Amino acid sequence: MFKFFNKLIGDSNATALRAMQPLADEINELEPEYEKLGDDELKDITTELRSRYQDGERLDDLLPEAFAVVREAAKRAIGMRHFDVQLLGGIVLHQGKIAEMRTGEGKTLVATLPTYLNAITGEGAHVITVNDYLAKRDAGWMGAVHHALGLTVGCLQNDSSWVFNPDAPLAENGAERVSEADDTGETAPPVRLPEDNFQPATKREAYACDITYGTNNEFGFDYLRDNMVDEAERRVQRGRSYAIVDEVDNILIDEARTPLIISGPAREQGQEYRKFAQLAKKLIPDVHFEIEEKRKTIVLSEEGIVAIERELKVENLYGSENDVLSHFAENAIRAEHIYGRDR
Repeated sequence: MFKFFNKLIGDSNATALRAMQPLADEINELEPEYEKLGDDELKDITTELRSRYQDGERLDDLLPEAFAVVREAAKRAIGMRHFDVQLLGGIVLHQGKIAEMRTGEGKTLVATLPTYLNAITGEGAHVITVNDYLAKRDAGWMGAVHHALGLTVGCLQNDSSWVFNPDAPLAENGAERVSEADDTGETAPPVRLPEDNFQPATKREAYACDITYGTNNEFGFDYLRDNMVDEAERRVQRGRSYAIVDEVDNILIDEARTPLIISGPAREQGQEYRKFAQLAKKLIPDVHFEIEEKRKTIVLSEEGIVAIERELKVENLYGSENDVLSHFAENAIRAEHIYGRDR
């Protein structure tokens, strides 16, 4: 029955893809023109597209040229050309939809198209993978395409951060990747792998790149940490404008069941409790503080605040740097003057 209706009204996915075909045709028409351009001329297109976007043109209007220039850059930088099915996949991703692609259809290459288009806004684009290995592999591999077009690429790892740089010195193990000696007795230089094309960077620098690769957990924890800082300057992320999520069903459904929790070891606070318990005994009700019996809270008077600051040798008890001290002081006073054993 369902097959009959599909034949009658057509498959919705096929209909949507047919509607996108004219865009793919526009991209294909630009290919002969872009093939004639030099490397610097290709890079100049990025500057032009950015300028046009800032002047008010929509990304949708810039899509054919952006996709065409990425296709040409990929052919030159990594020897890979986007096929029509990959162009359609890139259009789907740019539109914020889910694209299901079979193994071998080149998801990693597809992602370069909408990532580049959305990165020219200057607001940053994120590529989210399921593990550190894929994040660094894809950033090192596809970073060559974006680098050829003048974009910067960052990569987040669990314990480090990197910025794409094809001229970065080889890793220490690079010397081990040397080809056999040829007929002249000379050995070839070490083989350069995609993961060699990075230089160490801070997280803030990685996020400042036009495109940043990383895992869902890394992006999530950085967001949580940014919301815990005292000063805006200490935040590492600069916003969340556009992201491509690899294996979206796994990340947004399966792994979403596991919460991201930031925790740390508890401090030994026995000494603080004893110190503040002694302090609370020195304070006098109705002089240093007032008691609200119904709510079982205390309100420090100006004289009480001054007395505590003098005892603790701090300038401002309620300054952000003294949050813990004010918390201990108020709880100690409540314990001493409001609560009692067996009552």
